Amino acid sequence: MLMKPKFFLITLLLPFILFSCASKRERQILYSSSYNYEIQPAGVGSDGTKAVKVWGYGRSPEDAVKAAKRNAIAASIFQGIPAGPGVGRTPAIVTEHNADVKHADYFDEFFKTGGRYLSFIAMSTDGPPSGQDRLRIERNYYKVGVNVQILHDNLRRELENAGIARRLDHGF
Repeated sequence: MLMKPKFFLITLLLPFILFSCASKRERQILYSSSYNYEIQPAGVGSDGTKAVKVWGYGRSPEDAVKAAKRNAIAASIFQGIPAGPGVGRTPAIVTEHNADVKHADYFDEFFKTGGRYLSFIAMSTDGPPSGQDRLRIERNYYKVGVNVQILHDNLRRELENAGIARRLDHGF
């Protein structure tokens, strides 16, 4: 008879335990995963900006465009932008190991839907992508490529002021 209350208690607590573990894993996948971003330089941006082409995934093309914008900013922060023709590699803004976990509250708020990360995108191709920039992967899943201009210097300044990124004039 004692076994049933324990089983009942475990059954009630299991979803909460799994949910708390999933949020940490989800954060790792969203922000700092080195394989999560498909990004390439799209040319030379004006002073303080980086022009990139980035890919996003979603259930609709609109969701994929939102994910691509988030990926562009997250790649700038955690991974850097790879080199391309005529453009050198841009290193990651935040070089601290596990910064996404250490500053989780900041990044959760920063990357929420409609969050502050959008203020660091100067312009993007928001129209409905077509051709090779819009791929249907599965029945209801899309991969979308978007050209984005990132306000890289402003983003760095924001993270420096928040105490997350090290200032460039700080020294080694």
